[in-house]
Amino acid sequence: MAALRAFFILAVCLLFSHQTFAKNEAPCLRSKWNNGYNTFFKRHIRSGTPTSLNQNEWEKYIRNNGGCDRPTQSFLHPKDLDRVKGVCTSKGGVTHKENLCISRKPFTFVTVRSEPGTCGIRSIREETKHLILACEVLDNQCLPVHFEGNPDNLKPNNNAKACQDPRIKDLAPTFKMTWLWLLCGLLLHIFITY
Repeated sequence: MAALRAFFILAVCLLFSHQTFAKNEAPCLRSKWNNGYNTFFKRHIRSGTPTSLNQNEWEKYIRNNGGCDRPTQSFLHPKDLDRVKGVCTSKGGVTHKENLCISRKPFTFVTVRSEPGTCGIRSIREETKHLILACEVLDNQCLPVHFEGNPDNLKPNNNAKACQDPRIKDLAPTFKMTWLWLLCGLLLHIFITY
């Protein structure tokens, strides 16, 4: 009976701790989401984006290409694809926090803000900032999987560790002891001994 209780507690702990595994704690670790780069690419490096900041053109583009459900969208230039991917390497980016890298050099991109639940455009702005991207390994290459906003116009820390290409760095996943795991261990101990 004690073994059954222990199994049940362990199963519940694993279920609740899924959030612990949802995001890597460092850049360039194996991705837990196989479609991350494709989703990033479809959202942020689209071909055919308007070349001006004309509100009507952008509204039409977003209506026709999807995205009305996203109140803030940033679009990078397709010609910058290699540079964007380079943010996830030691040459192009440094570690920011968790699985995020920040680009060594600024990028120019367009940010479109729309009214929530509509395609009505509130603002269109061309920005030049350092990119903050979540970088994870897919098919043995460290690639961007998420565009993180940079509202405070942060710049890379010169003392930060470089983002690493997986061929340079050990890809072994890391385990982080959290309060949830400690609680699970305590519960297991209590139920097994009593």
